[in-house]
Amino acid sequence: MDRWQAMRIFVRVAETASFAEAARQMHLSPPAVTRAISFLEDEIGVRLLARTTRSVKMTEAGQRYFDDCRRILADIAEAEASAAGSHGNPAGTLVVTAPVMFGQMHVLPVLLEYLDLYPRVTGRSLFLDRSVNIIEEGIDVAIRIGNLPPSGLTATRVGWVRRVICGAPSYFAEHGVPRSPADLAEHRVIMPTGAWVSPEWHFGPDSRTSVTVHPRLLCNTNQAAIAAAEQGWGITRVLSYQIDPALAQGRLQSVLDDHAESPMPIHVVHGEGRRATAKVRAFVDLAVETLRNNPLLQ
Repeated sequence: MDRWQAMRIFVRVAETASFAEAARQMHLSPPAVTRAISFLEDEIGVRLLARTTRSVKMTEAGQRYFDDCRRILADIAEAEASAAGSHGNPAGTLVVTAPVMFGQMHVLPVLLEYLDLYPRVTGRSLFLDRSVNIIEEGIDVAIRIGNLPPSGLTATRVGWVRRVICGAPSYFAEHGVPRSPADLAEHRVIMPTGAWVSPEWHFGPDSRTSVTVHPRLLCNTNQAAIAAAEQGWGITRVLSYQIDPALAQGRLQSVLDDHAESPMPIHVVHGEGRRATAKVRAFVDLAVETLRNNPLLQ
């Protein structure tokens, strides 16, 4: 019997915990599946599966062999795909996620350029102000802002952003400029109500100084909070990339920069590691190069 096929059958039986289901999924007869498992157990000399009339469970040796089989079979699949050229021709649907404003300002231009370069790919953007589970939700590439928790995902840092407190020059002309975090109590505060927003604002590189603000205006989008600040109604705190154009054009002015927290990293994240398909690798390469060359994100 072909050893690689027997290993594939064993992995499917272990994953489904059923000889009959493995046979159905692989379009084999139940006796063929049974023979494949018996062949492996005879060749290796250990019991891989504990079978009863009601259940199929891996033995301790079977669990170790299962992990090794999955790794070996994945390596074989990668070698075959590479030899067939599938890694060299991006095709299919690419799903990319990012925070809403960052996606619109910095990721969408990359995606459009990518689609021009690779006409066999269809793009789908998913711009959300929440953390998306890229494995469970079928996402190919995510752009994440902030420190990443431990995971098995592949992440490449491409830049930095920082939190900025800002208001219109006309507002500061009328109400004065806050010189310390405590001065915020004397000012009108506009607060976005999206994910990760808190009325407790932290300051300093170690984030140990904190002030609880009492917003007079709550906005469900960052864009609305920024628009209210530009109109001179009050001050708000957003991420630097969200107001770079307004700062450059003088519509907004940043304050308390000497009390700012440490910058937050930007990462390009995907779940396929070195076995990434052509469509993912090509987009990641383009996104990393483009975002790293953006002076507003450094």
